[in-house]
Amino acid sequence: MDSSAAEASTPSEIKDDAAPSTSNKTARGGDGPKSKKASLKRKAGETENAKTKKPKKARVSRPAQLGYTVHQGEDMLLVIASSTSQYDGSVWRPQKKGGKKKKLAKGNHRWGESLPEEVLVNIFQMVVVQDGAVPFLCRVGRVCRLWNTAASSPVLWRKVTVGHCWIAPGKTQLPKTEKKIQETFDWLAQNRFSQLRDFSLCHWKKNNDFAVEVVSQFCPHLRSLTLSYCTGLTASAFQSLGLHSRALQSLNLQYSEVDGLLEYLENHGSQIKQIWFTHGLKNDRLLSTLTRGCCPELDLLEINTKLDSKDCELPICIQALQAACPKLKTFRMLNVRPLHKTMRNGADSTSGFPMLEELCIATTSYSYMSDKNLLDILYGSTKLRVLDLRGCSRITPSGLAALPCPELECLFWGQYFSSHTALSSQKRGLHMVTQKWSQTLKELDIANQLFVEEDLEIAMSYLAQATEADTLRSLNLSGTRITSPALRAVVGRMTSLNYLNLSSCRYLPRGVKRLYRGQEDIRQLLDKLE
Repeated sequence: MDSSAAEASTPSEIKDDAAPSTSNKTARGGDGPKSKKASLKRKAGETENAKTKKPKKARVSRPAQLGYTVHQGEDMLLVIASSTSQYDGSVWRPQKKGGKKKKLAKGNHRWGESLPEEVLVNIFQMVVVQDGAVPFLCRVGRVCRLWNTAASSPVLWRKVTVGHCWIAPGKTQLPKTEKKIQETFDWLAQNRFSQLRDFSLCHWKKNNDFAVEVVSQFCPHLRSLTLSYCTGLTASAFQSLGLHSRALQSLNLQYSEVDGLLEYLENHGSQIKQIWFTHGLKNDRLLSTLTRGCCPELDLLEINTKLDSKDCELPICIQALQAACPKLKTFRMLNVRPLHKTMRNGADSTSGFPMLEELCIATTSYSYMSDKNLLDILYGSTKLRVLDLRGCSRITPSGLAALPCPELECLFWGQYFSSHTALSSQKRGLHMVTQKWSQTLKELDIANQLFVEEDLEIAMSYLAQATEADTLRSLNLSGTRITSPALRAVVGRMTSLNYLNLSSCRYLPRGVKRLYRGQEDIRQLLDKLE
């Protein structure tokens, strides 16, 4: 040990002794350049010897360890860092210059294969909720085996919407393309749709029967079927639904042309609870079929039409529908003009819709709905919560006050199409409406209703005097004759109001007439009114 230490110190001692002599010679102007070259050579040799003497550290290959553990909770996945994590107690340090970038890439280019499958499934679930299962899951399943396993989880395939996946809209399908569509669809149904609940087809012109038949055969849990803007569906598809889809409860056929639906409802309508369809020549018979009692469990019925449709008149017998569908909770007639018919046997009024919670008769044109027609529909509907009468200009405040609905929460009564409204008319009686439902109203829309200023002030005072000050959430007064004193009374009291529309209110100051969103924005309005 001593001899080695002495030998190790010998070069440094020689170097220290040579340093002053070199400097002296340089100062005297003697052999300066020669001695300088010699010293440089000695230094170079010493560094080479030092490099050769340093032992190389052997590389130890350590297996990659995950720094977390996945635990399944009641409604979430918990990713908990383990005690052996390589990040425990570590502090981030900037990378040294000259570090090899290849080593960094080597450790991170396969990060997707080290994620737990449960985490991947939850990530995919977030994307599926926002963008749908198709074609996202089909694409990520081709990344690697782990992603394929995660993407094939039946939980992710419970709601599927298939649109233009193989061909652009309006183009014809070649026989080769059509065969590929059928093969792919058949494979998805057998390998991915085992837990399918909700299935939708959009803008399909061909292969509709094939798709519906395959889904009905391989998806025993199917409960909702949507066909949007589809044509060419025949009775064979509905026959397959009747044989295999015993859990089907919802049919959405908006803007689609189908055949065989009436026969299906007559044989299997007892299991259907929700129906959407578009008003047209072929679908008008559907409403008469419903009034014959083929769907006694129906709780949602929506009838709509296109906004540019000219034929909007819909003959309907309300009493027959009330007797056939006593469990109806949601009844919507959008952009149609109901023509009320009476029963042939001349029976008196039935029990109405005792379970009805939402009634929508909104239209973009003029409406035939009168106070008597509205009372006939809502006879016995004591559980009504939502009433949408936008465009119904013949309804009066006294007719609304006479309705047997004590706990109405949302009233939409705005007149957005003034071509059929007498602009010079002055209305009265809004205070009867606000007095009746001041304790329960959460949303009120009276846009473009031309009530006089005094009546609006009394109506707003009833809302402000409600015992529950946090009831009203939304108030639309656009185009009305509301004044600053009437507005100050209701805005100052309703602390939970977060939507207020004052656009086109001619009796308000110029800087106030706009749309307000959020409690802070409305609170600033109150300061301006004061």
